[in-house]
Amino acid sequence: MNFYFKQLNADAQENAGATEPVEEASAATTNAPVEAPAKAPVAEVVETAHDDFDWSVDKRNVSSYSKEEKEKYDKVYDNTFIQLNDGELVNGTVVGLTNTDVVLNIGFKSDGLISLNEFRDIQGLKIGDEVEVMIVEKEDRDGHLNLSRKQARTTRAWEKIVEVNKTGEVVTGLVTSKTKGGLIVDVFGMETFLPGSQIDVKPVTDYDQFVGKTMEFKVVKINETIKNAVVSHKALIESDMEAQRAEIIGKLEKGQVLEGTVKNITDFGAFMDLGGLDGLLYITDISWGRISHPNEVLKMDQKLNVVVLDFDDEKKRISLGLKQLTPHPWDVLPADISEGNTVKGKVVNIEDYGAFLEIYPGVEGLVHVSEITWANTPINAKDFFKLGDEHEAKIVTLDKDTRKMSLSIKQLTEDPWNDIESRFAEGTKHEGEVKNITNYGVFVELAQGIGGMIHISDLSWLKRFNHPGEYTKVGEKIDVMILGIDKENRKLQLGHKQLEEDPWNTLQDTFAIGTVHEGTITRKDDKGATIQLPYGLEGFALIVT
Repeated sequence: MNFYFKQLNADAQENAGATEPVEEASAATTNAPVEAPAKAPVAEVVETAHDDFDWSVDKRNVSSYSKEEKEKYDKVYDNTFIQLNDGELVNGTVVGLTNTDVVLNIGFKSDGLISLNEFRDIQGLKIGDEVEVMIVEKEDRDGHLNLSRKQARTTRAWEKIVEVNKTGEVVTGLVTSKTKGGLIVDVFGMETFLPGSQIDVKPVTDYDQFVGKTMEFKVVKINETIKNAVVSHKALIESDMEAQRAEIIGKLEKGQVLEGTVKNITDFGAFMDLGGLDGLLYITDISWGRISHPNEVLKMDQKLNVVVLDFDDEKKRISLGLKQLTPHPWDVLPADISEGNTVKGKVVNIEDYGAFLEIYPGVEGLVHVSEITWANTPINAKDFFKLGDEHEAKIVTLDKDTRKMSLSIKQLTEDPWNDIESRFAEGTKHEGEVKNITNYGVFVELAQGIGGMIHISDLSWLKRFNHPGEYTKVGEKIDVMILGIDKENRKLQLGHKQLEEDPWNTLQDTFAIGTVHEGTITRKDDKGATIQLPYGLEGFALIVT
């Protein structure tokens, strides 16, 4: 404002020096008496109020400078102007504090206001402090300077995050909250995402336990477009474990005994933590005996000693064994396990050819189907044995070198065929149970281990059957007569119709050739018909063309 008034005074000074003498002269001429022209007198110097006017000062009241001085002061003046752009990061000085805002001077023509909420991380903010802010808008509709410290921090944070993503540097962050699928972590003042799968090497179900904790992370993924970053704490753990793993593998030897902790149990085995290095304990190496699942022997977090069976430096795989820490049971068999002795075992496996009984953990014997019963009839081991059942058996053979043992159940009893002739003499009648039915006959069991077959033709004197199942069923009782004994092959020939007199002996006169009888047609085909006659007799009438 002072400059403005000086400019007016300069104009007035210039105008006054130019006009007032003229007016004064005019006035003098007007007041003087009119006289005839005379010889011009010598001019007289008249002092005025502006005789002290400085003609070296222009009308703007600014002194004239030399060219060098003008260039110097122009440069100083130009340097007072700051070129600012929207989105630029600048340092500002706190020049004022209110209950809600912070007043910042960034050297612009006006100061900016920023909400006090954006300074919550700074304790004891005071006038004179310098902070970095972003110019959101140099001049909004109201002419105000719009600044943001939050956006400045986010921008700087993103620059740092991009850099550490390239270098692999470890960063520290604060877990601020839980979100779907993971956690939100504040890194350098910017929110990043920590997936649940990247929290730890072990599965994590309770995310709340990490909220509020300060942890170390690695930036594993960034999205430049939306400025989003993914961090991982698991990567750090794996990195440490890798170093420990390399150290442990470098000292590994086959047969070495290590202490491990069960960290995971699967159907095929258990994973052991060996102190930064994982090894696999296969189910077959857990126990000398058969087990259906590792959890029958092992528990989670259980500590135990294991032996190194094999390892692969490149694939970093370690095979472990537990049973190898104890002697093989075949090498320490008790003295009473010998041929001819009776043992008790549990059914651990069933095949078509027999069943395996576990006498001791890791010591098994085979009961062949031929050693189940004295009967000569076919028998299915899966019908006789059930997994987990216990049976007594006699040791028939024992070979410690090949670690094989054959067992017999039938030999626990006397061979019933030794006195077959006296117990089941030819022509004697007995009751038996139908065990099996085939197209050609019925297998009947008379006693434990003793049985025989009734041929289909020996079921009835008069009726003819397409299949024995038309006459009897499995499980039914049936009376039989011993027709023959084959002791060597352990076979009995049985008959059923022989229990009655042959009706043909009496009916041959009744149904003599040429006699006429009434009957009922029971079946019919292209060749003829089956006719039911009196006394249970059947006949067949051919169709004559």
